[in-house]
Amino acid sequence: MASQGWRWRRCCSWRPPSGSPGLGAPRGPPKGRGAPGPARPAAGSRAQMCNFNFVRSLLSCPNKHSISRFYHTTQVVGCYSKTQSGEKYIDPFKLGRRDLTDLYEDIKKELLVSTTELKEMCEYYFDGRGKAFRPIVVVLMARACNVHHNNCHDVQASQRTIALIAEMIHTASLVHDDIIDDASSRRGKHTVNQIWGEKKAVLAGDFILSAASVALARIGNATIVSVLTQVIEDLVRGEFLQLGSKENENERFAHYIDKTFKKTASLLANSCKAVSILGCPDPVVHEIAFQYGKNVGIAFQLIDDVLDFTSCTDQLGKPTATDLKLGLATGPVLFACQQFPEMNAMIMRRFSSPGDVERARQYVLQSDGVQQTTYLAQQYCHKAIREISKLRPSPERDALIQLTEIVLTRDK
Repeated sequence: MASQGWRWRRCCSWRPPSGSPGLGAPRGPPKGRGAPGPARPAAGSRAQMCNFNFVRSLLSCPNKHSISRFYHTTQVVGCYSKTQSGEKYIDPFKLGRRDLTDLYEDIKKELLVSTTELKEMCEYYFDGRGKAFRPIVVVLMARACNVHHNNCHDVQASQRTIALIAEMIHTASLVHDDIIDDASSRRGKHTVNQIWGEKKAVLAGDFILSAASVALARIGNATIVSVLTQVIEDLVRGEFLQLGSKENENERFAHYIDKTFKKTASLLANSCKAVSILGCPDPVVHEIAFQYGKNVGIAFQLIDDVLDFTSCTDQLGKPTATDLKLGLATGPVLFACQQFPEMNAMIMRRFSSPGDVERARQYVLQSDGVQQTTYLAQQYCHKAIREISKLRPSPERDALIQLTEIVLTRDK
């Protein structure tokens, strides 16, 4: 499955990068949708600057993001993810699932609920229809670190518990997110807040989080408790970051990446770090695990933000263009703003004026915002590969390498 070039697996609304070499002059908006504004700035403007040094600084210095200094103008290429310790392709999900038999049943056992209604609400998303992406990454990281330390191929019971806790924290955050966003559907079905109401949904999310905390305390390791409670703090701080915005373009992009780490990547980064601590005493390995989870987590969310513009509702299992409707400027929007500066006013008023959402969506589709965001996600995946490749070769390590391509090429 190693890439020979970027393979677009999107539907509905993707179009080629209109500013790419050899593709001709920029095209206007689709007919019948209304002209979104003035023509794109001419080639050679700051929006079309190519600065690869910035990409390196962006990945190494998360507080120094500067979107105006980064603009990749060539066509996106695939993430190279060929395994290094074997020729055969390793399916990360198949390999990880052997340690996650009865995952959701075990989570339900943690949710000791006597009230029927609360039980139904708490178990609603633990129906096996989710991707279980985070638990898969966690158990693969656990095995990879165990092999690296003492060639042990088994997953400790405490490491597996971390995988359950990660899924529980993630699900609790989804319940709360849906309340904040007033979402009506997720994973192809109605949200908890739509069925039971906001007040009861808040309590359900809180209960799942409390059950995760009890499971965490049962591990009996103060360091692990400290690492994973950081996730909960980051989730709250990330939500507050999402509620705000920055006027300065460079600060706005740093704000976006910081929010992305706290809301999405922190859970994966700290869960990976936790299992590495349980399996290996070397702080260097702990940092490798953290950096892998951080970079894959950020890339995962960047692609999620791309799919909000390029996928269909049926494919995602939730409405598209949701972020714009919520007033959020994600990666594709911020990059598109470099080509269409008039989007700045819309961003600052959080797309609240009539027609803002549709105009902004057309700007994004007419720009290279989708491609630039995908390219940035690739850079994060490349760094994740560099980090995990420092571990001793194993099927699990190679599966984590392969997982980066799955993150980049997913369509839901």
